[in-house]
Amino acid sequence: MDKFSNHVRNILHGFFLSVGTTIAEPSTILPLIVNYFGGSSMLVGFFAALLRGGAILVQLFAAFQAQSYQLMLPYLRRIFLIRFLAWFFIGIAIILFGDNYPNLTLTSIGLGLFIFSFSAGFGAIYFKDIIAKIFSHKFRGKTMAYRQFFSAFGGLISGTLAAIILEYFKAPYSYGYLFIISSFIMGFGYIAFGTIDEPIKEQILPRENSFKKFLHNSWVLLKSDKDLQVQLTTFLLAYGYLISLPFIILDAQTRITLDGVAIGSLITSQMIGAMLSNFLWGRLSGRGHNKLTANIAILTHIVAILIAFNASSLYEYLLVFFLVGGAIDGNRIASGNLILSIAPAEKRPVYVALQINIVSFGLFFSIIGGVILQFINYSTLYSITIMMLLTAMFFSLKLKD
Repeated sequence: MDKFSNHVRNILHGFFLSVGTTIAEPSTILPLIVNYFGGSSMLVGFFAALLRGGAILVQLFAAFQAQSYQLMLPYLRRIFLIRFLAWFFIGIAIILFGDNYPNLTLTSIGLGLFIFSFSAGFGAIYFKDIIAKIFSHKFRGKTMAYRQFFSAFGGLISGTLAAIILEYFKAPYSYGYLFIISSFIMGFGYIAFGTIDEPIKEQILPRENSFKKFLHNSWVLLKSDKDLQVQLTTFLLAYGYLISLPFIILDAQTRITLDGVAIGSLITSQMIGAMLSNFLWGRLSGRGHNKLTANIAILTHIVAILIAFNASSLYEYLLVFFLVGGAIDGNRIASGNLILSIAPAEKRPVYVALQINIVSFGLFFSIIGGVILQFINYSTLYSITIMMLLTAMFFSLKLKD
């Protein structure tokens, strides 16, 4: 375990994947592309949700299939190939159909995003299991912190690359080139992780006769494991920051002047917060303090929302997004390491799938925030967010390293 070569390959995979996928970032570039071809705001929202959450649908079925696999890498390589082709297909479709067939272009983009995201549902299960096999519990936190640091750095590079392509090529060709070029950049990451040295898993379970039986057994497991229940509750509620996050910048518009430079500074601040925080998360997790990592990350979210409550200057909002960037990565490291530490090796795919499926419902908390803001006000929005995060903090104190 803990081979340096595997450590480097894990980091390279995260870096190149971040550079590639940030090209279609759901809150910036992707809406521009969909809007260019005449897509409505509802279609923008649908595509963004498809890119972020399409993988949730198949996690449990993927775990059902994977629990009897001794090696995950051969299956993960197939997923890498499918995702590369789906991303590359989007770019080709934009160039071929473009302005002449806008509806066909949008359909092709939607199909490509669906295949890319849907296949990730299988890939996540294989990836987590491999990570658990090749890295010890303490070193896992270190390597994932490095991975997240360089992923955030890759996101910054991706923004620069996108700006250059959009500047020198006209739409819709620039959009097509974005996907084609980024698919090959992403491919370097796939090659890196695809050559990981994976040991054979000795502890496996025979697959149930039916998926229905598997779901029943998963439900029984969830009811019987109190530590798993605490963990799922903690990290589901920790997504409470999403009740407010999408609307903080809208609130800022009413309090300060937000030009292009200011908005870009806020995005950069969040990325830098994510990068620098991983030095802390890696140090804590490397010493086995994943519970403390979760405690600090949730507390950081609370502090960020409290600052947003009364912010009145650009510097305060820069601090808000800096803290949010760090807290998001802290939660990601803590939740990923804790689920792998409490899961028996033979049941690891099931534990991972249960966490992803249940906790990912938190991705839809922004809908609650929109409803609150539609009928009440920002003070209520921030107050409810803080209450939910305080509840998450309470449950996080019950986590076990």
